[in-house]
Amino acid sequence: MAKELKLYPAAKKGVLLQLSAIDDLKEMARQVRRDVIRMLAMANSGHTGGSLGMADVFTALYFRVLRHKPHQFWQNLDEDMLFLSNGHISPVWYSVLARSGYFPLNELNSLRQLNSYLQGHPASESKLPGIRIASGSLGQGLSAAVGAALGLRMDGKEGDIFCLMGDGECQEGQIWEAAMSASHYKLGKIIGIVDYNNLQIDGELSSIMGVEPFADKWRSFGWDVCQCDGNDMEDVVTTVEKLKAISDRSKPSVILAKTIMGKGVPFFEGSMPDNSNWHGKPPSKDDAVKALAILGETVFGDF
Repeated sequence: MAKELKLYPAAKKGVLLQLSAIDDLKEMARQVRRDVIRMLAMANSGHTGGSLGMADVFTALYFRVLRHKPHQFWQNLDEDMLFLSNGHISPVWYSVLARSGYFPLNELNSLRQLNSYLQGHPASESKLPGIRIASGSLGQGLSAAVGAALGLRMDGKEGDIFCLMGDGECQEGQIWEAAMSASHYKLGKIIGIVDYNNLQIDGELSSIMGVEPFADKWRSFGWDVCQCDGNDMEDVVTTVEKLKAISDRSKPSVILAKTIMGKGVPFFEGSMPDNSNWHGKPPSKDDAVKALAILGETVFGDF
């Protein structure tokens, strides 16, 4: 007889759910992966690989690291801000936003449906709490982060500005123009996090358009560079919190977070050529059943 789970109460809209223990964060990341798989299977559309690969980073940010208030999102400019540049991994963002209290959890079942504000790429016209700009046109997110950092400086605000990017996205010239601007204006409040999995939809970065020496490129543009295992919760938390604890950062910082696309479900994981199609392919109903069985239920419960 299966052990009955004692479910953790879900966050109510506008009430921030925070977790401090690493084990609790790991449990939430596993639930976020379940959310992603269920959303994509219901919609029969969307990006599986990157959403699963970045579940640990998003969980660490929203449930422990970020200074944020879901119920005051549009009014409170003293909080930290987050911009998702590689907007195709929006399912993982929607999951953590709902579970940390930005909107009702049951709305996750509307991913990519007509008239839903949970579209395949984040949209801003519906004023979904947690999302400030539309994104997904690759290369643009860091420019928005630079603008936000300059604006907060002018207003005398103190929040950190996080910008999440894909490594394949860093083949875009606009990323490097924004990187140069952030360094020039000494925007030390910017913390970039790159999903460093060496995969893009057409193959491995090294064969499509190599970005190495990646860390040296960022340094040469005037950024401080950190690296972490993006699928190790403790490493992610430690790396980001160390950066945030430095109060007098004069340079922008970037974390190169090594991840595995599809992390958490072995048959979604892997590199070219076998599993590359999970970059932009949703799980079938059968795949979803198998994946959910592998992940197992959590104390947070499904939506």
